[in-house]
This record gives sequence, structure tokens and C-alpha cells, in this order.
Amino acid sequence: MNILGISCFYHDSAAALIQDGEIIAAAQEDRFTRKKHDSRFPSNALDYCLSTGNITADQLDYIVFYEKPLQKFDRLLETYLAFAPRGIGSFFNAMPVWLKDKLSIDKNIRKSMGVDSNKPIVYCLHHESHAASAFYPSPFDRAAILTIDGVGEWDTSTIGLGEGNQIELLKSMRFPHSLGLLYSAFTYFCGFKVNSGEYKLMGLAPYGKAKYTGVIYDEILDLKEDGSFWLNQKYFNYCQGLTMTSNSFDSLFGGPPRKPETVITQREMDLAASVQKVTEEVMMRMATTARELTGANHLCLAGGVALNCVGNGKLHDAKIFDDIWIQPAAGDAGGALGAALFVHHQLLDSSRKPGKLDMMQGAFLGPHYEKEEIEIFLNQQHALYEVFENENELLIYVSDQIADGKVIGWFQGRMEYGPRALGHRSIIGDARNERMQSKMNLQIKYRESFRPFAPSVLEHKVSDYFQMNGPSPYMVSVASVTDKIKTELTPNQMEIMDNLDLRERVNVKRSAIPAVTHLDCSARVQTVDEARNPKYFRLLEAFEQRHQCGVIINTSFNVRGEPIVNTPEDAYRCFMATDMDILVLEEYVLVKEQQTADQVQKRDAHLNQFEVD
Repeated sequence: MNILGISCFYHDSAAALIQDGEIIAAAQEDRFTRKKHDSRFPSNALDYCLSTGNITADQLDYIVFYEKPLQKFDRLLETYLAFAPRGIGSFFNAMPVWLKDKLSIDKNIRKSMGVDSNKPIVYCLHHESHAASAFYPSPFDRAAILTIDGVGEWDTSTIGLGEGNQIELLKSMRFPHSLGLLYSAFTYFCGFKVNSGEYKLMGLAPYGKAKYTGVIYDEILDLKEDGSFWLNQKYFNYCQGLTMTSNSFDSLFGGPPRKPETVITQREMDLAASVQKVTEEVMMRMATTARELTGANHLCLAGGVALNCVGNGKLHDAKIFDDIWIQPAAGDAGGALGAALFVHHQLLDSSRKPGKLDMMQGAFLGPHYEKEEIEIFLNQQHALYEVFENENELLIYVSDQIADGKVIGWFQGRMEYGPRALGHRSIIGDARNERMQSKMNLQIKYRESFRPFAPSVLEHKVSDYFQMNGPSPYMVSVASVTDKIKTELTPNQMEIMDNLDLRERVNVKRSAIPAVTHLDCSARVQTVDEARNPKYFRLLEAFEQRHQCGVIINTSFNVRGEPIVNTPEDAYRCFMATDMDILVLEEYVLVKEQQTADQVQKRDAHLNQFEVD
């Protein structure tokens, strides 16, 4: 049975293929088109999936779309009518896209894929797709399911139960009351881009004080014990306008939104800290209600808010559930996979046998490139490289270069599915280096210096460095560093730090691995095990054996405004356009200082194509 799932037209288009219940391939469209968060029909991603499955579109048994466009259009019309005549500009902006693409999705799918009218196309509810992506690949036979995002058709969050091969959604919240949209409103107000800047807001939060939580609860959000809430639409503009917040929001928080690319002030830091604290409280209450409703010992999470790794860490620490599993592609891209799995298990009643590990194969579901392809490309570029035929020699070389302060592009195996680089399309470095965070942000990633990097740590060594005892292979949860490696600050140092500007605070050392330790002594942890990620695991082992540290920096292989690299060509361009020192393409190693001046000069032309986000 061949089932293809598709998500598109809103954010992060993607395609996913399952064959007889096994996940064969999944990828986001932007990795192929190089347009970040590409929302167009995922032609390249689905071509990749079909090729990997060794089938044609005609051999598909079902094509599944991750939501129901007519219900979404119904919500759009009802919302505009409710606010009319306000929002007429937003209405006329939205209509052409809906009439051209979104209401004709059946026709567009058949035309784009070349399939006839007899090919079954199934439409899932948006939050059914999220719930399926969370439960079906999980290692649990029975679990509560919590999905939280901006909005699907009408639902903005749901609580459900997964048992065996069936899912039931038990409770939901409806638009316009949305935790995802609340967080995005603050993202917008703080000068970051909605649907991509939420990570920045979360990273900014530890630099502020949660001084506005009382205002949020008093004026904006009426929170109930069960985690449901009511949002005061006086302060928002997303229902009827082209912005997220209103003039009343400006008045409440002391002025207009911060303009993008301007100086981040203490106000933005405090707003980030405040909405983050509120988000964590809502997530905690929703999870508690999910436990009470289902009686389940385990929890599965999906939806864009499930990528709030700080909130996820708080849920882990609260011990509401025995264990939590979070879909690594928790956003809309993961809906493509969830939709396909929903049809296979729920609608076709196919059996399901969860194992000790989840079914995501480390999230390494994208394309890989053979040795011959890489060598042909490098020769075409007249690149200078060395080939390490012996893996052990390669790992020793890379380990020593990391310890020597070098920044390394690490390109191996199949590309990751979801927003995180997990050791196949990663930039890596020494977590012990006090200046590495600023160096990577400003000279490699070309982004704000305050944004934290994640640590990759050997799974069996995680408790030596972090207050975490179980696996976290997908980098979706935050944990504090252990007291053993923490750098405590005196009251006087704390007072001094409060008076530092944002860039100076970034360089305050908080642990023995400062490049991956945030100001609040936390880190977004990725544990690495041999079963899911064998070569990366062996690299960390080599680094520990030679340099007595089981942790390295892992950040996504891209620069600001660009998707994570997919091909060797993408990786090479990124390497040449930045101050990255070394590029490792499988066993091919390029050293920047050995490349010709003509090649290095290509960086400016490459950088000029990046969008600002």
C-alpha cells in the first residue's frame, strides 16, 4: 500500500511517503527550491518521495492532503463577515490566492502529479494530521495526544487519545483563541518575522524578566484551570488586518512594535520572558487536563507550539506523564506525514506495532548523495580536497580540528525532516570555547549574537552534563546544566550583568560548555545514540576519547534567510560564503585556506541573494 501525504499553501510545504506502514521518505519543499518556508505545491519533495519509493504517481493507492480547505475557507469568510467592513484590504489580498490555488487543491494535485480522476484523494482535518504525526510514529501503544498551533480549519489546539491503531480527539479550542497566535503576536511586536521568528523570541526570553505576565493575564488572556482560555481581540489584528497586533496592544506595552533589524531593548527582552512564562503555564494546564481526560501514562505532542523546547522541558520536569514523545517535524511540514499515517492506520484499520525506538529513523528521511556525485561536483568546481577512505582517520581528524577551535560543516547521509539539523546537515564546533557562540552567530550564521546553539551529547553521558536522564534525539526539549559544570554568579556579578547590553550578556560564562549554555544555564539538548545516528555517534565518541568531552555544538547547516542545505552544491556554496573553516562532505574534506582566492571571492555574490528574516 503506497500512501503519499502532502502539506502546502500555508507554511513549509512538504511531502511524505509510506509503504505498507513504513516511513520511506519525507522532505520539505524549501530544501529543494532554496526559498525558506516555501509554501508552494511541493513538486520537488513529492518527486523525491516517489523516486525513493521506486514508484510512479500512478502506483499510489492514496494521496492525502493534511487539512480540509473548504472548512478553512468557511472560517475565513465567517471571520471577515464578523469584522466587516474592517479587514476589507486583508480580504481582497487573500481571495485571489484562495480562488486560484487553495480551493482548487484537488485539481492542482491531479494536474501537478499527472494522475486521473479515479485516484483517491483524502482530506484529513488539520489537527488530525498533527495528532497522527505525534502518535503513530511514537514508541507508545497508548498515549494522550496534545496538538497546539496557530489554527487549522477552526481548531487551535486539541486533546486526544491514541490507542493501538486508532486516534480520538476528545476536546478542542477554537479560533480566534490560540496559543500559537498569541506567541506569534508577541513575535511580531518584538520585531521578528511571524512563522520563523518564534525561535528568536524564545531565545531572547532568558535575557528578560517576566514583568508583563500580570498585564497579559489581566488584559489579554483569561486562562481557565483546564488550560482553555479567551483572548481579548481588542489587542489583536490577525482576524481582520494585515498585522498581528492592534493600536491597543501598542498602548498596553508602551509604544509601537519594534522595527525589524533595530536595536533590541529591555522591553523586548521582558516581553519575550513574559509571554514565554504564560505559554509554559498554558501548556502545563493543557497537559494536566490531557492526563485527567485520558488516564494515559504517556503524552505525544505536535503542532507548531510543540517546537517550544523550553515549554517541553518544563513538561518533562513536571512529571505529569511517565514519558513524552514529540514529533520532530511538529509544524505543518509534519502534517504531510501525519495525514498519510492517519489514512493507513485510522481509515484503513492497518495494525500498528510500536517498538522500543520510535518509527522516525532519527528523522533522516531526506535525500542522500553518493560518493561519485560528490566527487564529480567538487571536480567541476576545481575544489581542493582530501579523501579519507578510513572512517576512523576522518573522525580523529575532525575531532582534533574541533578542539583546535575550527568551525566545521558536517554533511553526511540522508537529510533531516523537520526544522532541526541533527548531525547530517550540521555546523559543528567546540562547546567549551567561550567565544564560539558569538563567532558562529556573527561570522557563520550572520544572525543575532544572542541566539543560542544546541549541544549534541552522547546519550549515555547526558546526565554528566545536563539535568536529563532519558533520550532527547530530536533537540525538542531544554534542560539545565548540572551543578558540576555550572558557573555560579555572585550577587554582585548578577547585578553587574543586569546593566550589560544584550551582546555583552551573551559572553557571560555560565558553564564549562559556555557556547551551548544559555544565560539561564539551560540548553536545547540533542542526545546521540548509535542506533539512530551511528556515524555522528562515533564522531562524538572520538572527540570524547581524544579531548575528554562528550559534547559538541550542533547548529543547522545554513545561514540566515536560507533553508538547511540539501545537496553537496548547497553545502559548498554555504561553506565558501562564510568564515567556516572546514567542509566535510561524506569522506571528502575541504579546508578553506587551501581554496583559491577566486573561489573565496564568490561569497559576496552568494550572500546578496539571502532574504532578511
